Amino acid sequence: MSRPLAATARAFAPGHVTGIFRPEMTCRDPRGRGSVGAGIVLELGAVAEARFVPGGRTTTKVVGDGPGPWPISGEVARRLAPRPGGLTVRLMHDLPVGQGFGMSAAGALATALAVRALTGVSKSRAVEVAHLAELFGGGGLGGVAAILGGGLEVRTRAGVPPLGRVAHRAFAPRMLVGIVGRPIPSPSVLGDRRALARIAAASRGWERTIDGAPEVFLGLAERFTDRAGLASPAVRAVVRGLRRRGAWAAQAMFGESFFAVPRSPPARAECLDWLRHEGIRAVEIGAARTGAHLQPRRPD
Repeated sequence: MSRPLAATARAFAPGHVTGIFRPEMTCRDPRGRGSVGAGIVLELGAVAEARFVPGGRTTTKVVGDGPGPWPISGEVARRLAPRPGGLTVRLMHDLPVGQGFGMSAAGALATALAVRALTGVSKSRAVEVAHLAELFGGGGLGGVAAILGGGLEVRTRAGVPPLGRVAHRAFAPRMLVGIVGRPIPSPSVLGDRRALARIAAASRGWERTIDGAPEVFLGLAERFTDRAGLASPAVRAVVRGLRRRGAWAAQAMFGESFFAVPRSPPARAECLDWLRHEGIRAVEIGAARTGAHLQPRRPD
């Protein structure tokens, strides 16, 4: 691996909500595995700050803003770490981890880009390492590919480039995102054959999102939530309540969480009032305009 180019680096990767997906895991090359479908890249995400001290034995350490551990980002750091010396990565998450907001993918990709800035490895290599760590670490299916750009993303071919293919379009509406229960481990869903069969049936017609308006995606996400059977009674109740108050609303896959886009200003006000009245934690955010990127290093 090439000699380190800098002592510190900082990168941001946006979060993401998946509204509709279908697993695609048959490619021999794991870079081409993941999922097809569509979602929204969020303006909130994860920041990774990497610091490298050359010399001595090679060590890596990932420190998060929660109890951890951080096995996926840790695997990325180990695979890309400069040598010899000590690498420390500090992760900061804007949204809850394990709740369908793509925080494991965001942490993995932010880590990969920050460490890449210290080593000079190619961006494509950094993206591949983040994708494979997410895939084999049980984090999700295609989150890294989705957040390489912003807005409404449509994964037309599973995996990361050059095998995967993702289209990005602007997404202007602001949305409400919130959680109603404990996290859902992704592997427990992906290992259930009956759940996978329901997902395959519910995702039929996802291709309409490729050239469709945002409303097409939102309608398909609602249908996917209703047919896939992954939402708990608590999530279904919140989704129904938001729909009755004039919003498109769906489960954020795979969380005990939801995302909703009010159809009008009065609907927005009614949805916010109802969520506050029900004691449901939610924030209003927009879609990211760009994907994961380096940020200026903070002064020491």
